Amino acid sequence: MFEALTDKLQGAFQRFGSRGTVTEEDLDRVLRDVRLAMLEADVNFRVVRQFTSSVREQALGADVLKSLTPAQQVIDIVNRELTEILGGEAAGLANAPQPPSVILMVGLQGSGKTTTAAKLAARLKADGKRPFLVACDIYRPAAVEQLVTLAKSIDVPWYEEGTSAKPGEIAERGMAQARRAAVTHVLVDTAGRLHVDETMMAEVADLRKQLDPAEVLFVADAMAGQDAVTAAKEFHEQVEITGVVLTKLDGDARGGAALSIRSVLGVPVKFIGVGERTDALEPFHPDRLAGRILGMGDMLSLIDRAKETMGEEDTERFNEKMRQGSFDLQDFVDQLRQVREMGPIGQLVQMLPGFNSIKSQLNVDSLDESYFGHAEAIVLSMTPWERRHPDRIDGKRRRRIAAGSGTMPADVNRLLKQFFEARKLARQISTGKMPAIPGLQ
Repeated sequence: MFEALTDKLQGAFQRFGSRGTVTEEDLDRVLRDVRLAMLEADVNFRVVRQFTSSVREQALGADVLKSLTPAQQVIDIVNRELTEILGGEAAGLANAPQPPSVILMVGLQGSGKTTTAAKLAARLKADGKRPFLVACDIYRPAAVEQLVTLAKSIDVPWYEEGTSAKPGEIAERGMAQARRAAVTHVLVDTAGRLHVDETMMAEVADLRKQLDPAEVLFVADAMAGQDAVTAAKEFHEQVEITGVVLTKLDGDARGGAALSIRSVLGVPVKFIGVGERTDALEPFHPDRLAGRILGMGDMLSLIDRAKETMGEEDTERFNEKMRQGSFDLQDFVDQLRQVREMGPIGQLVQMLPGFNSIKSQLNVDSLDESYFGHAEAIVLSMTPWERRHPDRIDGKRRRRIAAGSGTMPADVNRLLKQFFEARKLARQISTGKMPAIPGLQ
């Protein structure tokens, strides 16, 4: 989602070049480019103005421009300020004094509210909790059926009465059943509309008063831009939301809602949706997203995702290979299926530091499901010796491997080139030589 913003921010920072000095005029030119980049990304203009003013004030007030590394220090200030407008630090879920803790899911129709309720239930279950889903969206066609289907897919209990009863009555009886089942969390899926209206708000407000929830989570479609921020503000004024879940952050929208919503509302973003699968929901870490936007990567989230998918032992073995820079194509084929479970490969590599500076070499746009199939076929067509010594594969071997995998020699060449680039980057990371932002090496 933030690729365009990342490119433009890095382009702005390149204005500093590799000079040892930065003037106030240089700073103003860079901040003007930063301001334009954020506005083009659909960030709220008040947030942009506050952000750039704060960066300028800190850079001038701390004599940063007179330091030995002014450019790097300005970028460090930008990173801190970006983290701050995103919320500062991660905010977990609040719990009721006595279980079950009620989580009221609210938002507009089409934001992914019902799916997010199931994703959050799946995450709570993975954390050892006992979640319970209640279907109170009686207006959207097939909403109840969708929630029941999702509940079955993640093996979580649910309560529904179809569309004949009123939401308040369904919620009351659902809570009674949840208490009998001794669950820890009750997630209530409420009705959404195509736009905010008084009837909808009154219904949600009544449910809030009736259930006294520990959390009221507004589910916002990040691709809706500032419309999502406006809707969230109206909900907050009427029902006092406690947190936000941003969905569709794996899409190609400009991302301004993600950067604006925390500052505008004053409530934290608690989770982000990064895919369609029920496990594609992650806790929101402002510092990690800031690093990703600035091209610094997000290795912590990548490691967290690897641990969830591979398990602690396999992850440590893989990390050791990365630290030694010794992983080969034999390791590649062993890990391939597990990596596929972690999510789209294009999404994963964007978490690597310096990704933007090497994405053209990796040709990430081609790394889709068909890529995995071709890559696996190519590697399995190699001999064990070839997998351990990819740099010794000559033209004759490449032609044989291509024939055995049903691909072309160019496909084998492309895979090997991508592998060598990835191994080079892994060695840089393992030795602490993180790829720098272009123009500031």
